[in-house]
Amino acid sequence: MPAIMTMLADHAARQLLDFNQKLDINLLDNVVNCLYHGEGAQQRMAQEVLTHLKEHPDAWTRVDTILEFSQNMNTKYYGLQILENVIKTRWKILPRNQCEGIKKYVVGLIIKTSSDPTCVEKEKVYIGKLNMILVQILKQEWPKHWPTFISDIVGASRTSESLCQNNMVILKLLSEEVFDFSSGQITQVKAKHLKDRQVKLMCNEFSQIFQLCQFVMENSQNAPLVHATLETLLRFLNWIPLGYIFETKLISTLIYKFLNVPMFRNVSLKCLTEIAGVSVSQYEEQFVTLFTLTMMQLKQMLPLNTNIRLAYSNGKDDEQNFIQNLSLFLCTFLKEHGLLIEKRLNLRETLMEALHYMLLVSEVEETEIFKICLEYWNHLAAELYRESPFSTSASPLLSGSQHFDVPPRRQLYLPVLSKVRLLMVSRMAKPEEVLVVENDQGEVVREFMKDTDSINLYKNMRETLVYLTHLDYADTERIMTEKLHNQVNGTEWSWKNLNTLCWAIGSISGAMHEEDEKRFLVTVIKDLLGLCEQKRGKDNKAIIASNIMYIVGQYPRFLRAHWKFLKTVVNKLFEFMHETHDGVQDMACDTFIKIAQKCRRHFVQVQVGEVMPFIDEILNNINTIICDLQPQQVHTFYEAVGYMIGAQTDQTVQEHLIEKYMLLPNQVWDSIIQQATKNVDILKDPETVKQLGSILKTNVRACKAVGHPFVIQLGRIYLDMLNVYKCLSENISAAIQANGEMVTKQPLIRSMRTVKRETLKLISGWVSRSNDPQMVAENFVPPLLDAVLIDYQRNVPAAREPEVLSTMAIIVNKLGEHITAEIPQIFDAVFECTLNMINKDFEEYPEHRTNFFLLLQAVNSHCFPAFLAIPPAQFKLVLDSIIWAFKHTMRNVADTGLQILYTLLQNVAQEETAAQSFYQTYFCDILQHIFSVVTDTSHTAGLTMHASILAYMFNLVEEGKISTPLNPGNPVNNQMFIQEYVANLLKSAFPHLQDAQVKLFVTGLFSLNQDIPAFKEHLRDFLVQIKEFAGEDTSDLFLEERETALRQAQEEKHKLQMSVPGILNPHEIPEEMCD
Repeated sequence: MPAIMTMLADHAARQLLDFNQKLDINLLDNVVNCLYHGEGAQQRMAQEVLTHLKEHPDAWTRVDTILEFSQNMNTKYYGLQILENVIKTRWKILPRNQCEGIKKYVVGLIIKTSSDPTCVEKEKVYIGKLNMILVQILKQEWPKHWPTFISDIVGASRTSESLCQNNMVILKLLSEEVFDFSSGQITQVKAKHLKDRQVKLMCNEFSQIFQLCQFVMENSQNAPLVHATLETLLRFLNWIPLGYIFETKLISTLIYKFLNVPMFRNVSLKCLTEIAGVSVSQYEEQFVTLFTLTMMQLKQMLPLNTNIRLAYSNGKDDEQNFIQNLSLFLCTFLKEHGLLIEKRLNLRETLMEALHYMLLVSEVEETEIFKICLEYWNHLAAELYRESPFSTSASPLLSGSQHFDVPPRRQLYLPVLSKVRLLMVSRMAKPEEVLVVENDQGEVVREFMKDTDSINLYKNMRETLVYLTHLDYADTERIMTEKLHNQVNGTEWSWKNLNTLCWAIGSISGAMHEEDEKRFLVTVIKDLLGLCEQKRGKDNKAIIASNIMYIVGQYPRFLRAHWKFLKTVVNKLFEFMHETHDGVQDMACDTFIKIAQKCRRHFVQVQVGEVMPFIDEILNNINTIICDLQPQQVHTFYEAVGYMIGAQTDQTVQEHLIEKYMLLPNQVWDSIIQQATKNVDILKDPETVKQLGSILKTNVRACKAVGHPFVIQLGRIYLDMLNVYKCLSENISAAIQANGEMVTKQPLIRSMRTVKRETLKLISGWVSRSNDPQMVAENFVPPLLDAVLIDYQRNVPAAREPEVLSTMAIIVNKLGEHITAEIPQIFDAVFECTLNMINKDFEEYPEHRTNFFLLLQAVNSHCFPAFLAIPPAQFKLVLDSIIWAFKHTMRNVADTGLQILYTLLQNVAQEETAAQSFYQTYFCDILQHIFSVVTDTSHTAGLTMHASILAYMFNLVEEGKISTPLNPGNPVNNQMFIQEYVANLLKSAFPHLQDAQVKLFVTGLFSLNQDIPAFKEHLRDFLVQIKEFAGEDTSDLFLEERETALRQAQEEKHKLQMSVPGILNPHEIPEEMCD
């Protein structure tokens, strides 16, 4: 290796780029080796040379030498990459004879390599890549330049089994390409055209392919070839003419000849599944045959008494795949054709056997398989429910016999559905609310990461179980009650069993009659509380506690109707708030807040048998309830109590409650403020600053829940709070001056900034919930602006709080025109200094960035006149910043930028006088910048907004809304000018485009500007054309079809305009209509 390295001097490697010399294959092999095995500078240099070589327009002329003489597989792959590159991007530009040459060469190479069976095994990857390249050529050439391809490949296949096997792979790849279009890679029209044309061709010529497949399936003894043929057939089944499937021996061959052969059973079953998924009505008998024959074979391969769960866990990959494919087959067939089988009495038994298989497979411990089965059970339960939703099991109290008047289809499925219920209850997934879990080591811990997969599974299982409960409530209750008894008596006790059972009980909330729900829940909660007393050990108690909390949180209707129970439950939660086991306190606080939100009124009323509202009891004991909680848990607790207080409608009572509620935090607050009045240095003490942060966080959460009435508390601390803000700001600035910006990372400075942030959060949170804009504007805004604006402007960038910007945005959004007069003052302080922080790149200060544009958006939407009032130089900065926004790679910023621009254009159009000078100064500029992001592939996500803005702008021009000439140097008609302007813009950016293409594109921008979806597709097509780098032959981009479509669009639009009097200029109206 070192010898190679020394040989690889930089200049030597660069010889590869000199196309006047013969290619030095050894040197190329060395450079490629260096890329894969070298290090540092050597590796970088190799990478650079190989990239340059690949991008060289004549690189493809060296591929044959590389593939023939190189001894290194990686070099050969590299040669194929060069070839693929030229086929994908530059095929149209190559002269025909060169295209034919490449084509012939690739075909020859494939035949040579794949005719020799030993070679096929050895060079599998290489042949695979060659096949892909042939398919890329076919996408360009077939059918126009290679009409005989199908008969060629079928003919060649009869000459050698090894070649035939590889040709099957090529046909499979071609089918995938033609029938699964890669969206966005081929122009709309071309895709449609190609697809229709190629689909027609494939279908017309399919008989040849089908005969070949049939020939192999009937005659070949070569197992790999038969397997490849079945794989290829599988890809064809979703598009071939149905006659080939249902009017030939295909189905019976698959079932009788291949399904029970281990090597072929998986692919055969997949083929049968693909056929089962066809939804047509005319082949009923064939579907019945497919079902009965497959079931017969299945019973021999996998007898009905097999324990599939066990078989799966002990099975090899191939056997496990078979079980998964079986679940897919049954699920697909029964969903699509279950009704057909149901109707035939002679097939009832077979149907029950199929459902029995589904139940056995549903028990397999593999989530992916379970999801497939679940999809069918969900479908079945939903269907049975929907066909007669009101014949739901009536309340068992009222009906003597349980199953009276059950619809016949439900009757048929009763025994199966009962087993499915048991299955759902035993396997229920974990809901999002549950925080206490058992980890892989068997320890009970708090869960920190949300598992989205498990949450989705829970939602689907929950839905299924709810349908099943509607279908037979009594059975669901029976299963759950029995399983609960077995938890209590210990026969089934385990954490997992208790969890799934309780998660299932919680998931059917709302699916029962209220009377039943009450009876059932009283039992459940009593049993669980008993279990909690009975079990020893912290882990056991934690699991049981988490389940009690989950269930009570799911049944607010029951709690609202039963005060005594609600009170017991809340007191139990208070008890759990002292339980220090991981996750229990968190869950207690989360459940408490949920119940508080759903039952808030019940806590502020005096309930029967009580002497005062429960809220008073809570506030009297608040000290003892929260003494063991962590700060963030205390904040949650305060928010929960806030919802209760928010429900009190009597203002005087409510104010009294708020005072009592905030008593604890206010006592600490007052004492700190008193100390600070005597000695301001107390605000540099870490402990004090930390306390202030926590008190403000409590206020923020309380305010969130109480809403506008919180004004009484906010007013009490408002001016002191703003003084603290100013004082801490000075401390931070002084520290930065003394020790440089690094000091902002120190814990004390970070705590000080937390206090500033929470202050802003509290104010913005209250403003957004307030309901008297004038009072806010007069009393709360002036001291706020005084405290934060100049401070923001004076600070070093690293010490500016992004919350200042978001608070201003919230105030503008909430107060609208009440704040318009203050906008110049706000802008003066925050606009330019923030812009200078974010206009150097797209990454620094992400929060300031986001909030800055949210503020712009707010002013633009609610105080637009203030924009018109600012001096032109500042307005230009505003516009520049908007353009800067939509060029961002941060998706949220780019989206906000586009949104602001769109609103701005619409607002400007309303202001007659300002509009024309705006258009004259900025219209062309904006157009140019929008096109630059439209054609930038990293911005494709914004295409719909790009289309909306461009359509709006072209519409302004077309409808003559822009009266001032956009080109003062040569005042021609604006529409002609813009057509030319855009055409030149695009031609200079993409010199390889044909004039015809550009002209057509620009015409479309005008004729489609009232139909946004069509406009967007028009843009997308243009982007693909740019990507395809089209050479001379543009007929392939289907300009004619495009032109016809455009002409029709123009005519339609004209008709529309003619039908509305006054839309058309009198000179545009045909003569005969004038009189």
